[in-house]
Amino acid sequence: MFVVTPAYAESNPTEGTHSETGAVGGDAHGGGVFPPFNPEYFASQLLWLAITFGVFYLLMARVIVPRIGGILEHRRDRIAQDLDEANRLKEESDNAIAAYEQELAEARKKAAAIAETAREKAKIAANAERAANEAEIATKMVDAEKSISAIKAKALADVDAIAETTATDVVKHLLGGSVTKAEVASAIRAASGK
Repeated sequence: MFVVTPAYAESNPTEGTHSETGAVGGDAHGGGVFPPFNPEYFASQLLWLAITFGVFYLLMARVIVPRIGGILEHRRDRIAQDLDEANRLKEESDNAIAAYEQELAEARKKAAAIAETAREKAKIAANAERAANEAEIATKMVDAEKSISAIKAKALADVDAIAETTATDVVKHLLGGSVTKAEVASAIRAASGK
């Protein structure tokens, strides 16, 4: 910082001090045009503008634009590869779904065929068992009828013997006489209509 001494201020009466800083300042300090707007510097400014533009143009044309183009091309290729891969995977998944659906349909057909075979086997087995049961029942019915006929014949034979014995006893008690078995048997046959 520059401080104006009273001796300097007296030797330079045109220059005053700044009121806040005490620095020397005045009207003669900048008395002209701002240098970038000064026409005598236009030629050098245009030259530097052309050089800077050329350097930036070459930098853009040789370095930045090819790199950006390469990056864009790489991304474009990568996107194309990803789309191709996605299409391939989609086709594979569609094929897998179609194969799954076909196998599922075949499994359903096989399950239906197995169920139908099992139903037919069960039906045949049930029919065979029913026929065996019916044959067994028929055999038992024939045996039962024979047994019933034998019991009936025996019962009827016993009835005749019981009737003869009873008739002999009744005649003895009621009439007080005796009757022969042959007489009683002929009387019973005559009464029963044999």
